[in-house]
Amino acid sequence: MLQRKIGSLDASVVGLGTWALGGWMWGGTDETEAEATLRTALDCGVNLIDTAPAYGMGRSEEIVGKALRGRRDKALIATKCGLVWDQAKGDYFFDSDEDSIRSGGKLKVYRYLGKESLRRELENSLRRLQTDYVDLYQTHWQDSTTPIAETMEELLKMKKEGKIRAIGCSNATPAQMDEYRELGPLDSTQELYNMLDRQQEQTTLPYCAKHNVAFLSYSSLAQGLLTGKVGPERVFPEGDQRHNNPRFSQESRAKISQMLKRIQPVADKHHLTLGQLATLWTFSQPGCTHTLVGARSPAQMRENAAIGHVTLDAEDNAVIQEQLKNG
Repeated sequence: MLQRKIGSLDASVVGLGTWALGGWMWGGTDETEAEATLRTALDCGVNLIDTAPAYGMGRSEEIVGKALRGRRDKALIATKCGLVWDQAKGDYFFDSDEDSIRSGGKLKVYRYLGKESLRRELENSLRRLQTDYVDLYQTHWQDSTTPIAETMEELLKMKKEGKIRAIGCSNATPAQMDEYRELGPLDSTQELYNMLDRQQEQTTLPYCAKHNVAFLSYSSLAQGLLTGKVGPERVFPEGDQRHNNPRFSQESRAKISQMLKRIQPVADKHHLTLGQLATLWTFSQPGCTHTLVGARSPAQMRENAAIGHVTLDAEDNAVIQEQLKNG
């Protein structure tokens, strides 16, 4: 498995994103299967495990902690802070219940990065993850009510104490990253990026390449659309975030399916599935150092990990770029 740097850490280019494993907004989870998936990731050379308190309101972190018991030293755990549901501070974000974002839900979630909240969040994450340090600690969403200087000061204290090893942000602009970097090393950012969502190519990707900040793409398979396995006939149940999402309309899925058929020859050339090709393409783009991919079974995890040693050449990339331009 190819590895690239996140600060001083060596992280697999393919990481396991555990949002779906927490069940929230994904129609629930099978914890036994989830733990097996996590252990399979390590067996396949994937050491980058990305989670967050908001993924199931702590459930994802708890599953990660159980699955990595006895193998903590083999994993690079990345978790987050800044989405809180136990206090009404910061920027109001959304209402939710245990299943999904829902207007009128019993949980009110805020974006808040005050220093006292960060400290409490970290301690809760360490308890759920059954560890005494986090490898990469990321601000999940940015909070307009708290100066970045205050947030970064607390993160640097945690790093000095040995409770976190690297500092990252997520859903941040280059200007916000400049503010972090003025105070200390910013090791990574995590942003939405895939074949369908390419806005970062004009902003954050070149910024990260210039300033040696690792770029972790999330939603690398566009919530399953780029696997070629989400056909027009698929129905998404209540509680699944794709339910009633316009991107997942039958018309949209049919259009994306046609695009995937046009790049199928590149996948066939390398003996890859379409999902594997989409993942490979993502971390092969300039500035993108790592890609986070969800998996809900050991079989899906093995498929995702298999492309960690494959190289996409210039000719392949040109063919794909042409087809993406054609929509």
